[in-house]
Amino acid sequence: MASRPLRVTTVCSGNICRSPIAEYVLRRAVEEAGLGHAVVVDSAGVGGWHVGDPADPRTRRVLRAYGYDGDAHRAQQITRAWFAPDADDAPDLLLAMDAGHYDDLVRMAPDRDVVMMRAFDPALVDVEHPSRELDVPDPYYGGPDGFDEVLAMIEAATPGTLAHIRARLTRGSLPTGQ
Repeated sequence: MASRPLRVTTVCSGNICRSPIAEYVLRRAVEEAGLGHAVVVDSAGVGGWHVGDPADPRTRRVLRAYGYDGDAHRAQQITRAWFAPDADDAPDLLLAMDAGHYDDLVRMAPDRDVVMMRAFDPALVDVEHPSRELDVPDPYYGGPDGFDEVLAMIEAATPGTLAHIRARLTRGSLPTGQ
């Protein structure tokens, strides 16, 4: 029986700002690294306010401005049901956008790999424990510049995130080849 791909889910509050940006940035990095066959990247929100909605227009704008296409995105909510014993496609790696999401995810899925996305940014110091210093700030109530800042933070953390994904694949727990 073939192993399933590693599933990586980026998580924020409503799945219309930060986590979709992280999803599209990380998905491109995975594809460019030749790992698209072994890794599935998606995103979700801890709240259900926007389920079924497209990404915020400012999210789509910043993605387009930097060469990503997030127009197909539709928000979804992550729940405990995602981690039920019969859930074949539960996320293996959960990337939290802030400490509140981290805490929610650890409670929801204590047996999963939950990491603050910015913990993979090599410019940050003392990344052993989640803290507000690792938060990707929510740009929703601010101006468009906040979305550019979020994208920059996520792009800075992406190479380290990709290295973590490669290490998981190399450990042999999931497929490394086609």
